[in-house]
Amino acid sequence: MSLLTVDVDAAGYGPATVLRDMRFGVPAGGRLVVLGANGAGKTTVLRTISGLCRAEGSIRLDGTELVGMPTHRIAGAGLAHVPQGRGTFGDLTVRENLLVGGSTRPRRSVAADADRWMERFPRLGERSARPASGLSGGEQQLLAIARALMSAPRVLLLDEPSLGLAPKVTTDLFATLDELGRETGTAMLLVEQNAEVALGIAEDALVIESGRITVRGSAAELRDNDDVRRAYLGV
Repeated sequence: MSLLTVDVDAAGYGPATVLRDMRFGVPAGGRLVVLGANGAGKTTVLRTISGLCRAEGSIRLDGTELVGMPTHRIAGAGLAHVPQGRGTFGDLTVRENLLVGGSTRPRRSVAADADRWMERFPRLGERSARPASGLSGGEQQLLAIARALMSAPRVLLLDEPSLGLAPKVTTDLFATLDELGRETGTAMLLVEQNAEVALGIAEDALVIESGRITVRGSAAELRDNDDVRRAYLGV
């Protein structure tokens, strides 16, 4: 039984169609990684789910139809999106960024949760009064993830979380995502170019080419698929 169910015939921007026959699900607490070359439509998958693209078909979160719903209501329904490029507010402090992330929730619990995440991630706590623009790339990505978690989502969408990060920082970041998934039970849908680390924490995976799903299976199956290994694992 999928918590998030995508059953979309077509999706795109205005009259331009980017995705076709996009059908998959993410179970509660599950992790699905989307692989594909640049321009394949991976980011559009996440933007479609978040209500930022035209969609023909159905996208359901625990039975609630998201297609046609405003983006702020989609967030309130339990979905959080960490966009490519992190999207932190550079002029706001670390703590202010976290408070913005909890804006869809009752005020009384938001401040306590901001403190909780800064305690969970000491690097953010140590820099709580610093503008986000003054953080390193890895710290900004961590802040973007913590800010998304401030909305207490049931599903977390992550678009290229390793983009621009050093290999060691990427490894640490994905270890953190793995821990967070286990701690919170939040389902994750990841778009990622670094297939090696993404498949390492995912349970299921699919490959998109020219806006269509061409390969799908468990993460282990895709790691053993010769075509996937050559195209995405450098083997």
